[in-house]
Amino acid sequence: MSVLDRLGQKLLFTFDPETAHGLSIAALRCGLPVGARTVHDTRLKASLCGLDFPNPLGMAAGYDKNAEVPDALLGLGFGFAEVGTVTPLPQAGNPKPRIFRLTADEAVINRLGFNNEGHAAAERRLAARKGHSGIVGVNIGANKDSTDRISDYERGVVRFAPYASYLTVNISSPNTPGLRNMQAREQLGELLSRVMAARAMASAQPPVFLKIAPDLVEAELEDIAAEVTEKKIDGVIVSNTTISRPPLRSTGTTSETGGLSGKPLFERSTIVMARMRKLLGSDIAIIGVGGVDSTDAALEKIRAGADLVQLYTSMIYAGPALPGRIVAGMARFCETESLNSIRALRDSHLDRWASKPLS
Repeated sequence: MSVLDRLGQKLLFTFDPETAHGLSIAALRCGLPVGARTVHDTRLKASLCGLDFPNPLGMAAGYDKNAEVPDALLGLGFGFAEVGTVTPLPQAGNPKPRIFRLTADEAVINRLGFNNEGHAAAERRLAARKGHSGIVGVNIGANKDSTDRISDYERGVVRFAPYASYLTVNISSPNTPGLRNMQAREQLGELLSRVMAARAMASAQPPVFLKIAPDLVEAELEDIAAEVTEKKIDGVIVSNTTISRPPLRSTGTTSETGGLSGKPLFERSTIVMARMRKLLGSDIAIIGVGGVDSTDAALEKIRAGADLVQLYTSMIYAGPALPGRIVAGMARFCETESLNSIRALRDSHLDRWASKPLS
């Protein structure tokens, strides 16, 4: 981290995590902070699901919940940005406090509960940027008190299809009661059928991704892979936060309920991702998320089967220059290893990761 980044982090860490998050969004709206110089290298380009990504690193959903700053995020060096999760109606989310820093582990526990301003607010902002360059995905969810959650996803597809480079169906947050039950095969089959039917009827047909949890056993992964293949879903995002608690160095907040993200999630999320790659085969797109905090971590996700990677929590600890540093590191790696494309790495460590046990 630069001196400026360290000073910025020190300032933000004087605030509670949710206030700090709001301040960072406000800063991006104002054109701050300035990231590292954006690297443009043809070896980092990825063509996937009809989209041409300038590099394989993206901002994960959860940061820009209300689609306020997607273009500012792209300006930090990301190859794509994912906004949301957005629900049809505005909702406040769970009671505060609901975000907890685990500084010694470079991790976070959150139980936000899809707090967002709803479809209308996000649609207004995305409509205002229509025609802009840059890949921006929209992550859609269901309201906590909805009587028909699948209908909420259908509404999200129809509403955001005209504006989204791709859509992500998020059924893997641990902070909305019962939501993860939609990963069970019968419910998942109905959800995906209705989502794909809604996309077919929408005014545009962006790719659809399914975001899954890292807390799934092999039989559940097999069921998900079967439904994804049968329903012709374009890709899978692996993974959301975990309710498991690997050994942690932090004290005091590790017993908080919610999803754990950051460095401790890398191992588990990468194993699950590799197993999903084995189940899906080579053609269906996979985005790897969880614990990406460096060029080495991003490259290892690709070796384990990812076409693209995303991060979020690591920026809390490494600052806004992190995406630029990671992308520059990828370009240097391609140069050093004489690679014509970063994609040449994909699956090179797949067997190693897929065979690891989940602790």
